[in-house]
Amino acid sequence: MSQGLNEALFLAARRRFHDVLKEKVLRLDKGVLSNADKGNKASRAIALGIAKRIGLDQPGVKLKGQTAGNQFEIATASFIRETFLQLKHLRPGEWTVQKIGEKPTDGDTTARKKKETQQKDFQSLIKIARFEQYKHLIAIAKAANDNPELAASLGSDYIIKPDIVLFRELVTDDEINSQLPLVDETVATLSCLRKNNGGSPILHASLSCKLTIRSDRSQNSRSEALNLIRNRRGKLPHVVVVTGEPLPSRLASVALGSGDIDCVYHFALPELFDIAKECGYADSEEALKIMVNGKRLKDISDLPLDLAV
Repeated sequence: MSQGLNEALFLAARRRFHDVLKEKVLRLDKGVLSNADKGNKASRAIALGIAKRIGLDQPGVKLKGQTAGNQFEIATASFIRETFLQLKHLRPGEWTVQKIGEKPTDGDTTARKKKETQQKDFQSLIKIARFEQYKHLIAIAKAANDNPELAASLGSDYIIKPDIVLFRELVTDDEINSQLPLVDETVATLSCLRKNNGGSPILHASLSCKLTIRSDRSQNSRSEALNLIRNRRGKLPHVVVVTGEPLPSRLASVALGSGDIDCVYHFALPELFDIAKECGYADSEEALKIMVNGKRLKDISDLPLDLAV
């Protein structure tokens, strides 16, 4: 369906997001969707049901996990750009959406992979340290990178590697004073928003993208969120998870809890609800209701407006 003159932009963007996922991420391989756990009947049925509702019915060869995950991050970043950047009347400012996640490449030896991972951890910290709340981490990163003993003592609690970041550039005094004189050289000399104070861009949101959620790595997003919380100096950015996981019980492993993560956003929540009900998975339907009513699970289309808060 082509976009009508009166069609909501978010609706059209959501459809385009699904189109990209169908083209570059999801595959129907031997009757099993690539985001499903082939050993779990409910996962297979729900994933297939969602795929049919978003128009995916052509078979294809499943992509490698790293390739699919990378494409999922790219698609999510594009969706946020298309939607959030239209909200400047609600959230004025100069905003940037950027995918910065890095992962080791396949096929390396153990020793080489360990060295490259350490370097990428350091480089990721360089990137997160571009932002006002985390620029102090650069000193820690340099020290740990140069001193293996110090790195072993510090552990990895200071490592923060978001998949996607949303940040705001600082504002000049001309912008601040555009309506009437508000600041001069004698006041607001420590404000992080004021460019004349020599600060860095402000991290507004960190997005962790998980195409699927598996038990062996379901807590990665939580660990990243805790590191963002503990290591910040200043305003805490939004910390969210975007996922295509079809199984509600696995969504709950990340969504439910103490609130270290703002919220989990599903790439097709209404479709997930529909298929869980249609298949008669009462436990899954109830789990979804608990997460939604508890404001722990939302649809991807809710994310742009939530980021404007």
